[in-house]
Amino acid sequence: MSPSHQPNTAALLSVAGLTKRFGHFAACDAIDLAIAPGEIHALLGENGAGKSTLVKMLFGVLEPSEGAILWEGRPVTIATPAEARTLGIGMVFQHFSLFESLTVAENIALSLDDSVPLATIAEKAAELSKAYGLPLDPNAHVADLSVGERQRIEIVRALLQNPKLIILDEPTSVLTPQEADRLFETLETLRAEGRSVLYISHRLEEVQRLCDGATVLRHGKVTGACDPRQETAASLARMMVGSNVAAVDRDVGSARGDVALQLSRVSLSPRTPFAMPLREVDLAVRAGEILAIAGVAGNGQGELFDVVSGESPVADAEAVRILGKPVGRKGISARRLMGASFVPEERHGHGAVTELALTDNLLMSRWKSDRRAFLSGGLLDVIRSDAIRTATQRVCAAMDVRKSGEDPPAGALSGGNLQKFIIGRELDRQPSVLVVNQPTWGVDAGAASRIRQALVDLARAGSAVLVISQDLDEIFEIASEIAVISEGRLSRAYPAGELTRQSIGLLMGGLHDGTAGREPAHAH
Repeated sequence: MSPSHQPNTAALLSVAGLTKRFGHFAACDAIDLAIAPGEIHALLGENGAGKSTLVKMLFGVLEPSEGAILWEGRPVTIATPAEARTLGIGMVFQHFSLFESLTVAENIALSLDDSVPLATIAEKAAELSKAYGLPLDPNAHVADLSVGERQRIEIVRALLQNPKLIILDEPTSVLTPQEADRLFETLETLRAEGRSVLYISHRLEEVQRLCDGATVLRHGKVTGACDPRQETAASLARMMVGSNVAAVDRDVGSARGDVALQLSRVSLSPRTPFAMPLREVDLAVRAGEILAIAGVAGNGQGELFDVVSGESPVADAEAVRILGKPVGRKGISARRLMGASFVPEERHGHGAVTELALTDNLLMSRWKSDRRAFLSGGLLDVIRSDAIRTATQRVCAAMDVRKSGEDPPAGALSGGNLQKFIIGRELDRQPSVLVVNQPTWGVDAGAASRIRQALVDLARAGSAVLVISQDLDEIFEIASEIAVISEGRLSRAYPAGELTRQSIGLLMGGLHDGTAGREPAHAH
């Protein structure tokens, strides 16, 4: 082992030269990392940097190709998550693994020794949740809980195994500001007890506030280590992407046109036992503005997108209007023909067919709305391959979509590049109305900046833009108006400058204002 790959024997956990190859591709390439007892250590990097691969090796989900893992100074092999937990490593994944029809205690029991009675688990979970400021009712059903409460289950489940190190993957992405503050207090309690935390987040202000040290990955390699409290958000972002991240020029101007998208008292019954009904939702988006809808996941965002896009038509045609015309009963194709574009939350399978080439994906979404551009002929239409190829190249160039070949399958692109392609495909139509759900979910700082600037530029050009987002940083960066959705109800819209994170957090938590669900968002 080379001197640069000597493990840190004083650390709780250290890795030296840790490498994971998939064929000829090194997802992690000779990673060195050390976490001290009682340290909150950030793991930073853009999409595809190797963060997920690294923590999966630490938690026994993936086997390293090379390198060493030391736990409390001795070499270990971690073959399974059960072995990781036995050592003292717990992990809370970004996407929860909970059964909605079971209680909190029953979900926790699934990961523990079968010999422990359920009543004992419930009692211990209640004690732990109280001790760490994570209030939970062990007998509550998961289906009835908020996303923040569900995350508490995952953390309490990890704490019940008495870990010395907890790995948290994007823990605040689904939390209100108030819930995030409570989580930070919990993590500081864990640190004071001598426990360590490996903290993965793209929210750099949190990293600066909370973390004692940080390791930065780029293209599978360590590119830097620092004390984030001595850095700025801009310098941390520069370490992650290798260059300065452009700030969004958010001035969309003061000129607002007519209402281009309007919902009037729209209600929607839940389609599944665990879906969220919409309750008398009113909103109006004018040409030249960006209305952003904030909210914690699972409060009706998906249902609202489906109603606006036409995937869930409503009985009253007048309840949804695009450019002044009633479309409540019309489907997505009819609304696209009117000049509207839609970007769903889920990229794979909804926004794009991953097995098909980029050109095919572009054609599938636009052959009806742009028929003359892409089809020619009389009775039998002929696909104009040259026009489709040119449009695809134009989208990729405009959005800096980085791809391995001329026309690869959509699934061959990284998440951030596929998101840029899907949004660019819709922007290329120059829509009068654009509705986008979670525009930068899971994309790195550089891709997020480009996407947000494109949305601002579209509004500046006179289009109406509706953004549904859980990212408050994003909302404050681009929105001219902000509304909050909670339990299927939508607040009135406020000028962005009138709201703070705290006031948005209160609305997210269900403190509806008196006009929520009653007055149109831009009543005059």
